[in-house]
Amino acid sequence: MRTAVLLRLALRSIGRNARRSTLTAAAMVVGLALLIFSRSLADGGHEQWIDSAVRMGVGHLALQAPGYLERADLEYRLDSARTARALALVDSILDSRVRAAAARLAVHGLASSATGAVPVRVEGVDPRLEAAFSDIDDKLVEGRYLREGDRLQAFVGRELARRLGLGVGRRFVVTAQTARGDVEGQLLRVAGIFETHVQEIDEGLIHIPLETARSWLGTPGAATSVAVLLGSSRETDDAVAALREALSEDAGVVVLGWREAAPELDSAVRIDDWGDYVFHTVLFTIVALAILNAMVMSVLGRRREFGILQALGLTPAETGWVVFLEGLALTAASGLVGMALGFAFTWTFFRDGLDFSAFMDTQMSFSGAVIDPVIIPEFRLQQVAVSVFFILIVGTLASIYPAVRASRIDVAEAMSFDR
Repeated sequence: MRTAVLLRLALRSIGRNARRSTLTAAAMVVGLALLIFSRSLADGGHEQWIDSAVRMGVGHLALQAPGYLERADLEYRLDSARTARALALVDSILDSRVRAAAARLAVHGLASSATGAVPVRVEGVDPRLEAAFSDIDDKLVEGRYLREGDRLQAFVGRELARRLGLGVGRRFVVTAQTARGDVEGQLLRVAGIFETHVQEIDEGLIHIPLETARSWLGTPGAATSVAVLLGSSRETDDAVAALREALSEDAGVVVLGWREAAPELDSAVRIDDWGDYVFHTVLFTIVALAILNAMVMSVLGRRREFGILQALGLTPAETGWVVFLEGLALTAASGLVGMALGFAFTWTFFRDGLDFSAFMDTQMSFSGAVIDPVIIPEFRLQQVAVSVFFILIVGTLASIYPAVRASRIDVAEAMSFDR
């Protein structure tokens, strides 16, 4: 019963001091709304960033031979049997989670023409599967992408074409070390030219038909990597665990998530995450100080009230509990309103994306990915729960000191206090 009385006193005090309560709650509401908006924007940006990078790279997860990640050498490849098994396992175990899966055969070599020579990475791809996997065909600026039935066609970057003096229909030679250890050349004809605005890709990547690469390099049915594109990067860990369990008895195949297969991208995303955490820490600090200031000023302005409560029978500790319960009630109500406001604001005004093109280069790239200036917010239940939890913690902690101050008020002094 005493607890119910204390709670009623706290709620009544909130109602009697509407202006003070509104100002205190406003800090928490705005803080949580801004937190949900910024967090959803960061999550959406990261997902777009990761998706762009893995489409141009090894996918959300990759099945490779042990040692290939470190050496990137044709010696460390999956033979035809393991390649077929890897594709079958991806199809059977991951099923609906897979947007696309493609076998690739990659080798480092030298592209040359009458104009010059440039070191390149040649990737043998299945044109049909690659069109569903990567978006490189969307970067077409001239000619066409590879088609089924192509044999000697190549899809090259604009910068590479410029350096070698190539155009659509022009021929050039790529030279690399084959599986037999010999250095052999392959004559190719440019089918199309792409531009991703990522320097290392536009200058150093060539796509050729997978069967042409296998024949040229002497690796029938083989692949250096089976790349898998999932619905979301958040599904990567579960998918990797499932495939590793299925392949636990096969030491000739390793399964890597995008964080392991693309450590530079992982580092970039983590750095950006830490920047978000710093911003949110500053935001939490501002909210906590606002709440603390409002509650302390409230205590200092209500000394006579607390003196009367203690004269009527409340103990000093119960007086402190009244102030503490006020803070908890305000925090809980503000948390719900702030969360609703954050969702409503973000969804109403930015569900189609927030355009940052006025503040950044529309062709900006980082860690092998083109950064889209239009960021679409993404709501994640886990992040929302964490935001609400921390705002509640901040409100609770900010209520402790004012409660302690209220519990230490001297009744005689408080009653004689002349307002």
